[in-house]
Amino acid sequence: MLKQFAKKIEDIMRLIGETQSASFCHAEHSERSSVRFLLAVSGGMDSMCLLDLFSQVVPNSDFAVAHCNFSLRGQESDGDQALVESRAQELGVKIFVKRFDTAACARERGISIEMAARDLRYEWFGHLCQEHGFDALVVAHNANDNAETLVLNMLRGTGLNGLHGILAVQERTDCIVVRPMLEMTRKQIEGYVMSRRVPYRNDSSNFESDYKRNRIRNEVFPIFEKINPSFVKTLNREIGYFAEAGSIVDSWCQAQLPNVICHPERSEGSVIISLPSLLATEHWRYLLYYILEPYGFNSATLESLEGLLESDRTVSGKRFESATHLLYTERDTLVVKPVLNEEISDRYIMVPEEGIYELNGVRWQVEVLERTPDFNLKQPVGTLVMDADKMAFPFVCRAWKQGDWLVPFGLKGRKKVSDLFADLKFTQIEKARALMMVRYDEDLAENQHIAGVLGYRIDDRYKVDSKTRNIVLITILNNTDTI
Repeated sequence: MLKQFAKKIEDIMRLIGETQSASFCHAEHSERSSVRFLLAVSGGMDSMCLLDLFSQVVPNSDFAVAHCNFSLRGQESDGDQALVESRAQELGVKIFVKRFDTAACARERGISIEMAARDLRYEWFGHLCQEHGFDALVVAHNANDNAETLVLNMLRGTGLNGLHGILAVQERTDCIVVRPMLEMTRKQIEGYVMSRRVPYRNDSSNFESDYKRNRIRNEVFPIFEKINPSFVKTLNREIGYFAEAGSIVDSWCQAQLPNVICHPERSEGSVIISLPSLLATEHWRYLLYYILEPYGFNSATLESLEGLLESDRTVSGKRFESATHLLYTERDTLVVKPVLNEEISDRYIMVPEEGIYELNGVRWQVEVLERTPDFNLKQPVGTLVMDADKMAFPFVCRAWKQGDWLVPFGLKGRKKVSDLFADLKFTQIEKARALMMVRYDEDLAENQHIAGVLGYRIDDRYKVDSKTRNIVLITILNNTDTI
């Protein structure tokens, strides 16, 4: 198991090294020779196993521990914190600890305790990664967790994408999340912990079936194990097949899109689907799902729409809505129109100084820092790093417009932002939310040579160089990705 884990960490370090080489670093900045990790350690068996494995294959100076106390189980939560702190001290590893009022957060945000705890920990982990320069957040998800996620997604109805399971490497706006134990079963972890006498604590709430995941773990999986003692490995193998099948299906759907999407040059952010072409396509139902799913239309809407298209009823004039998009039917077409585009296409806001701003449901922070010799110029995920004199206050933030372009960092030729969206595989929702940073000049927000795409790329004009005195950081604060 240790050898398997060491190989996985080598692969992760190589992947991160390649990402760093391709990142937006100034030529003067020498890349670190090592990769730094932040380990999320709760005190349970899985995360304490992760900590022990790391201590054997990675130098202590190259990783640290982060522990969340969610204040949900009284003395039990405090005992978890005490164990993680003492173990980190024994191993000589730096530790970060934060206590949350999770119940209050859940009330304020109007979400479940489980979701509040998840949001709080990942927000804090991302902040630590950016503040202290960690290259990746490491979590202890294992093969059993992956199998549980598969079953949950099947019950929710997530299509092929949900059958891929948990990603081994996942890029968020504020950090990269890696899961080196994803191929290890809980039985393997238990055997390792017993043989190494690794201390850990049981979370009593894991034995209760109040949450869906716990119910699957405590009530459903024991039945699966009676049918197939190796069901966890079997499901994880199937997840790999589902991922490959999903890739094949995605390729097929992408090949069909030019045949069914009409008038892209006149769509202005909308998607126009030719009904005759769609209905003439084999497997048109799945193709319709593939096109509409990214825009938030649920299974009930898709079922109603399929029934309408299969019936003899009049198709034209029907209307369906999702949280972000409007779908309406015409005689020979379906039109999907982003509501957000209708609301903000002509809006922009001025950014006169440092602070926190919001537009189109996206919140970001603007900071100006003095450039010091040891300042890390690597552009973190979700952050733009610019020369503060070149990107002087006030500047403008606005929605994307057709024709926007920039000169990518380190290159000479211009690139359309629409082509950048294609490279990043943006959905229509992501395009609708995308925000452009532009200089304040005589034509205000109409300037189409932009300074940067918030959270992704800067124009070469604004890069930090040897003459830079101050640096402006523009960082996305909110994040709707799920893990």
